[in-house]
Amino acid sequence: MRIERLIAMANDIATYFTIEPDHAAAVNGVRDHLTRFWDPVMRRTLKTYLDEGGEGLIPLASEAVQGLVLPAN
Repeated sequence: MRIERLIAMANDIATYFTIEPDHAAAVNGVRDHLTRFWDPVMRRTLKTYLDEGGEGLIPLASEAVQGLVLPAN
């Protein structure tokens, strides 16, 4: 999957959670969604992209992706 699509999807998920008044709960909500519903390759690709700068990710998405725990290879 192209990184542009992953960025758009992560931003859409994060935008949904912006209505959560508790910021930590919003971050955890995004992270939980990514963990539960995204393939490990998708998560790893997005986390690597963030580690390389993460241009285009909104702050809530960046914060959630930063905290992802990736499975060992």
